Amino acid sequence: MKIGLYPGTFDPITYGHMDIISRAVKLVDKLVIGVAVNESKGPLFSVEERVEMVLQETAEFAKDAVIEAKPFNNLLIHFADQCNAHAIVRGLRAVSDFEYEFQMVAMNQKMDSSIETVFLMADPEHQAVSSRLVKEIARLDGDIDLFVPDGVSQRLYAKYGKTK
Repeated sequence: MKIGLYPGTFDPITYGHMDIISRAVKLVDKLVIGVAVNESKGPLFSVEERVEMVLQETAEFAKDAVIEAKPFNNLLIHFADQCNAHAIVRGLRAVSDFEYEFQMVAMNQKMDSSIETVFLMADPEHQAVSSRLVKEIARLDGDIDLFVPDGVSQRLYAKYGKTK
């Protein structure tokens, strides 16, 4: 069984994330979506809420591969090993993403050369989408329907004490 790992904070999951997931499931038999426990980023949603949103919003892709969502708080390469992942899937939006990811791949290769990293370019429609910007738009009463599914937008607006 080919297992892929798609890590991220997913605070919240966006259409950009879902685009990468929809394509990644075509490459593996099982995709583990690793939800990073990274308190230094000051997530708006708890890790439990983020895992729940990821599972809810990616259920439609389960026809192509088994999908799991798991929290992790250790080194990505160690988590990949724990998941028996053959590949780490990363999405790229811009050249600046590549520079950071290139360094990460080099470090991960040194720690475990048996795990490959696969880059998927973001669909141009979603290249500008980031969770941070979506949260800012929602906080300032903007319309986020183009960036996140309805269930996610409702949760976001509720976090800010607003209604859709």
